[in-house]
Amino acid sequence: MLYNIFHATVKFILKVLFTIFLRMDVKGEENIPMSGPLVLACNHISLLDPPVLGTAATRKVKFMAKAELFVPVLGTIYKLLGAFPVKRGGNDKAAIKFGIDLLKSGGVLAIFPEGTRSRTGELGKAAPGALMMASKSLAPIVPACVVGTDVFRVGKLWPKVSVRFGKPIYFPKDEPITKEVLKNMTDEMMARIAELQAGVKNGN
Repeated sequence: MLYNIFHATVKFILKVLFTIFLRMDVKGEENIPMSGPLVLACNHISLLDPPVLGTAATRKVKFMAKAELFVPVLGTIYKLLGAFPVKRGGNDKAAIKFGIDLLKSGGVLAIFPEGTRSRTGELGKAAPGALMMASKSLAPIVPACVVGTDVFRVGKLWPKVSVRFGKPIYFPKDEPITKEVLKNMTDEMMARIAELQAGVKNGN
């Protein structure tokens, strides 16, 4: 109960701050299912991406963050927003189990399928196994994009941050989840994220 109050308070404060100082603009929230397991798959260009995505989403979001980010103050904020640490190397079994259990219990997991931040702002390739946790619970994937959070690279004093949520992508029903199925879904997911980015650049 106390955690939920802290989470809601921190999210509200950050949303106000992001709206004022980052001019955060959010569209597509109606594409986020109101209940059930869900994966938010987003591009990654800045350390601001997790809190921005978490405050823009209409549901409580958990997301993986590298263990090195859990430093005093910033780490506390990350935890209050739902982050859980993952060790570098992609083989943190405890973190992976936590993510799978979260989805099986109907929670929302945010992932950054590129696996690392883009240094140019351009969308990279998805890391192998990006949808592995989603496949274990057949959770739908909502593609998302953030644009403008890389404030230091761009160098703007008053940036404008845009967050977009696309329509859900569903695993095929009554069909084995093969490597080919995962590859096709990963390709579709990355294409949808790219479309959302292009839409922002075109003023949508």
